[in-house]
Amino acid sequence: MKTHEQSTGSTHEQSAEAAAAPAAVSPAVVNPAAVSPAAAAATTAGAGHDGAITVTTEGLPDWLDPVARAARTIEPDQLSRFLPPESGAGRQSAVLVLFGEGERGPELLLMERSGSLRSHAGQPSFPGGALDPEDGDQATTGPLRAALREAREETGLDPRGVQLFGVLPRLYIPVSGFVVTPVLGWWRSPSPVGVVDPGETARVFTVPVADLTDPVNRATTVHPSGHRGPAFLVESALVWGFTAGVIDRILHFAGWERPWDTAKQVPLDWRA
Repeated sequence: MKTHEQSTGSTHEQSAEAAAAPAAVSPAVVNPAAVSPAAAAATTAGAGHDGAITVTTEGLPDWLDPVARAARTIEPDQLSRFLPPESGAGRQSAVLVLFGEGERGPELLLMERSGSLRSHAGQPSFPGGALDPEDGDQATTGPLRAALREAREETGLDPRGVQLFGVLPRLYIPVSGFVVTPVLGWWRSPSPVGVVDPGETARVFTVPVADLTDPVNRATTVHPSGHRGPAFLVESALVWGFTAGVIDRILHFAGWERPWDTAKQVPLDWRA
């Protein structure tokens, strides 16, 4: 995601302030706060070349049912205390939270930012970035198109193999002024992915959900500013900030979270 990966929270109760193996809905539309039901109804799985978009839970694997359910019911303040300004200020952006099924079961697609970037070099994140004019209405389907477009540009993902099944409430990243819409996707037909532009992305990788829920891989990051937030030590990477916050809240509200030691700390430096 081409935004600052500043964490969206200061406590684990606010851990998406930037959020056991999966168990498992009836058809759902995206969260009204992010994309209206009318827009979702008017918009084919993923985005084809005609630009049509469908948001549906039909045909999802059972293990994704808790995530789809959470997307329908979760309130913005359950994700973060940093919510979009009422004035409408902030640069609209979107990230793709893409679930797939790998050799070890359910997994998430992540990427690692290039080490040459000026901000948050080397930090893992979801694919995503700011909305472009061609993405369309930022209040309806714009974030959906942006999430898929950015994922294609950053990882080479074929959007035609992605089924969008929900949208989480918009969140705000004060340090960058980005208003971020997390778009949920099911990688129904996996396609090859990898680094497209080495200047922006160092690597593209997947993380088994089982590793994300494993208490051994969980920790609390502590920034010199005093900020504390959830983190995951997976795939030779420290996932923290906004991305870790969203993952943390998804695990929690899907009922997948396992007890873990919040006293286990990983210090960050001022460059983070």
